[in-house]
Amino acid sequence: MSRLWRGLKTVVQTSPANSHHYHTIQAIPRELSGSCISSRDRAQGRIPAVVFSQGLLEKNPSNRSPSRKRLLTTEGKQIRSIIKSVDLPFFCSTTFQLHIRAGSGSSVLLESGKVLPIKIHRDEETGKILNLVFVWADEGTELKVDVPVVFKGLEDCPGLKKGGHFNMIRSSLKFQCPAEHIPQKIEVDVSKLDIDDRVSMHDIEVHPSLKLLSKNESMPICKVMDTYSSNPEPVKV
Repeated sequence: MSRLWRGLKTVVQTSPANSHHYHTIQAIPRELSGSCISSRDRAQGRIPAVVFSQGLLEKNPSNRSPSRKRLLTTEGKQIRSIIKSVDLPFFCSTTFQLHIRAGSGSSVLLESGKVLPIKIHRDEETGKILNLVFVWADEGTELKVDVPVVFKGLEDCPGLKKGGHFNMIRSSLKFQCPAEHIPQKIEVDVSKLDIDDRVSMHDIEVHPSLKLLSKNESMPICKVMDTYSSNPEPVKV
């Protein structure tokens, strides 16, 4: 019989207001789109991008908000540097300042605001970044975000010391939250889990403004399995 771990301790890690202000993404407008134009931009060291309001993705047209859609190109070197410094798993749960300037090297600022990356398109063979997708993340805006889950304390986990196996069931959780309260990651302390103990979605403590988008919050996100069990309990997700 599996047990729920009652001694769960979770820590939600965020940077101040979860915005890397020291990373301001520089972009310039692009009036046209298409594979040939995008290829030309990449050859010049730039990455095609688009930013819009997340409400544009709503399936129900009546729920869609004004798009504020902007076609852009960003500096490839800067984007790669930001991803390296932030750490890739957390790039799409971190907000950034965006400056849209009149042209490359121009001091004329056309528009600015806070944005959240939601998609990185890469070449399947080379891994090279092809396109970026952002959504506007103005203060008070409600956004749906996949927040990475990081498990800490594995080296002290009693169940593993007894020969158990750590089964990571979910590597991220989807929340709806105000842009100013987006957690960059969720750290779950598993240092007290014994064999057959598990951590469920409803055990995660986050800011009260965050809403977990799951139909069944009792579903586990991790469990310590008995490696030597001949008939282990199946874990459904």
